[in-house]
Amino acid sequence: MALLSVQNLCAYYRTEIYGISRTVRAVDDVSFDLLPNEIYGVAGESSCGKTTLIKVISGNIKPPLKVNSGSINYHFGTYDVDILHISQEELRRNVRWKEISYVMQGSMSVLNPVRKIIKTFEDIVDTHERIRDKKKFLEQAREHVNRLGLPTEVLDSYPHQLSGGMRQRVAIALATVFQPSLIIADEPTTALDVVVQRGVLQMIKDIQALSNNTVLLVTHDMAVHANVADRVMIMYAGRIAEEAPTESIFNAPLHPYTQHLIRSLPMIGERSLKAGLRGAPPNLANPPSGCRFHERCPQVMDVCRTEVPALVPIRENHRVACHLVKEASL
Repeated sequence: MALLSVQNLCAYYRTEIYGISRTVRAVDDVSFDLLPNEIYGVAGESSCGKTTLIKVISGNIKPPLKVNSGSINYHFGTYDVDILHISQEELRRNVRWKEISYVMQGSMSVLNPVRKIIKTFEDIVDTHERIRDKKKFLEQAREHVNRLGLPTEVLDSYPHQLSGGMRQRVAIALATVFQPSLIIADEPTTALDVVVQRGVLQMIKDIQALSNNTVLLVTHDMAVHANVADRVMIMYAGRIAEEAPTESIFNAPLHPYTQHLIRSLPMIGERSLKAGLRGAPPNLANPPSGCRFHERCPQVMDVCRTEVPALVPIRENHRVACHLVKEASL
């Protein structure tokens, strides 16, 4: 059974300023499953809907964001959760941090600059499970950071005394203190150099192997997905363009947008210039008809301008939304 099942999810931003209504279709008819014990990658350029998607599936739905339709259902062993119809109190007490945790993009957004790291651990744990024995809690906190390969000295440090990479590791340690079923990592390697990136990614892989949980890894960096993810979803303009096992995505991409992303990766010894896509992503307040990629697609057909391509299975565990692929498979 899937850990998470998302079906036909539509999540829009609705605003009204000076009597003018505006609807941004950030996530538009998205369906996918997350399986237990896997690392699932979500890729796509900025403003494709990645951040909105993880906000909604984590239950962080606040105006002007609104879920228009669809369903989001979790299966945590014997505990089932409909995230769209759960009370905020139950979400806070039983789901957040305990079953679903969140590694934010910037580590300094998580850590209080005037409190030591151990105090941040204490704040998070005490919110969900009342700390009655502080000595025992301190021992458990030290065991937790040691298990993740961090020195215990970080607990007595202030955030500004740690490097960017160490702060990001601390943020991951905070997110995994309750050993949640799902860890959502939002651009965890942004603004880190490549050596530190490798350490952070290895830490995520080690945690996933140690706890047998599921990781939803959101990043635009396709090289990160190639090294970490088991399956990858490619998003474009609020919709899924392609979803497949990582090996299939990189060895045999089917959607023209996915092909462009793969070709954009630098190769050792390559000297040729990389070709960019023409144009810009569409305005999701007024998206184009048909396939949303058709205005930039080098292989566009007439049908692409008028008909929305269905997301259909082409190979085993491989789905793609493209008229070109559909035509070729007939």
